[in-house]
Amino acid sequence: MPSTLSKKIGFWSATSIIAGSIIGSAVFIKPAAMAAQLGSPVLLTVVWVIAGLLSLSGAMIYAELGAAMPETGGIYVFFRRIFGNFTAFLYGWSALAVINTAAVAAIAFVCARYANYFLHLPYFDESTIAAARLHIPLIGDLFPLQDIGIKSVAVLLVLSFTWLNYRSARAGNGFQVISTVLKLAVIAILIGGLLFSGKGDVANFFHNNAQLPDNMIGAIVVAMTGAFYAYDGWINITFVAGEIKDPQKNIPRSLITGMLICMIVYVLINQAYLYILPVEKMSTSSLVAADAIEAAWGHTGGLVIAVFIVICTLGAVNGNLMTTARVTYAMGHDRNFFHWAGKTHKTYLTPGNALWLHAAWTCLFIITGSFDMLADMFVFVTWIAYALGAVGIFMLRKKKTGTTLPYKSWGYPVLPFLFILFSLFYLIVTVWNDISNYINHRQPVINSLLGLLLTASGIPLYFYLRRKTK
Repeated sequence: MPSTLSKKIGFWSATSIIAGSIIGSAVFIKPAAMAAQLGSPVLLTVVWVIAGLLSLSGAMIYAELGAAMPETGGIYVFFRRIFGNFTAFLYGWSALAVINTAAVAAIAFVCARYANYFLHLPYFDESTIAAARLHIPLIGDLFPLQDIGIKSVAVLLVLSFTWLNYRSARAGNGFQVISTVLKLAVIAILIGGLLFSGKGDVANFFHNNAQLPDNMIGAIVVAMTGAFYAYDGWINITFVAGEIKDPQKNIPRSLITGMLICMIVYVLINQAYLYILPVEKMSTSSLVAADAIEAAWGHTGGLVIAVFIVICTLGAVNGNLMTTARVTYAMGHDRNFFHWAGKTHKTYLTPGNALWLHAAWTCLFIITGSFDMLADMFVFVTWIAYALGAVGIFMLRKKKTGTTLPYKSWGYPVLPFLFILFSLFYLIVTVWNDISNYINHRQPVINSLLGLLLTASGIPLYFYLRRKTK
């Protein structure tokens, strides 16, 4: 069933959606945790580069799928065409229940956390937080009252941007272009302000006094989860494929351009942090960007950069909200979900019901979750989908034998095959690490299993909706 959403997104708008969705929150907070996990500035840089190349490989694979099937809904549409309704539904459900909503919740949480740098939001004491603990058997504990002030601001952000995109796709799209330009300008100021401050040491790029991890492979995989979170968002452009002008040309061009921009930005900003903060000092930072600029330019500089980072993450919240609800919209539009979720607003021509459904679930995640739990959970489930997409490209080529595809990804069949192998390795090691960390009390929740549990909860819903439709 064709979408009734209008085609208003050109090449630069599409590129801004990719860059704006990717460059959001993780690069301002995850490098500290990655530094603690790796204990080496060289390894830290290498992980950023490898994760970027792997993400670029995935982007090229999905550029081919997006150009071949330029419809609103992205991966859901690809899976429905290639694997059938059940796999497509399960992805669409995981996108609503885990991937997209947890991603937006994590970005909004970081935005509010940096806002707290100058707002000094209220919070509950530890005893009150512990008293409201929610226990999920075999999974772990959730603490809804933890960081209550930060969570309240994050909820307000989600509701505000949902309203903006509900009222006007053009307004949300325009905000995305402006916020992405501002974001790149802010990051350029941050990188320049650190690298040219004269307060750092180039030796920090190579030397450290931190202890290297005992399990190096496990540490690298865990650190790559943080990097994958930072790079995630490139898939968002396929969710609005049906609204892109000349999609066969603009989807591949915008994906590759946006990913290359993000890789360059991430490596540079990581080096800027290291120039000011040795890896052992970076590993103890809670707000690494603000701490680095404060070390270079004093408290006022830290305050200014915190404001800038809030501006940056606002664009990421908007970009992800604007695009991800299209998956649920496409499911409802195909009657593969509740039909009301696929209705287009008669006046605003936006997927209004899907937007508000995502907003409600995202707010629930914000209240019950924490940044690290949300980030790790959605990255794990996302990479299951990415691996399936790489399998799908082999099936697409087989089905399209003898026909000319609008765009063919580079390196076929070697690159997709290696991408699948790495994805399987990454997923297995992640589950192992999560269970080990939970058993040894290093994290309160088995994040990967919680993501799988939420995804599996869609199976009975699928059969209920199928029976109801019949």
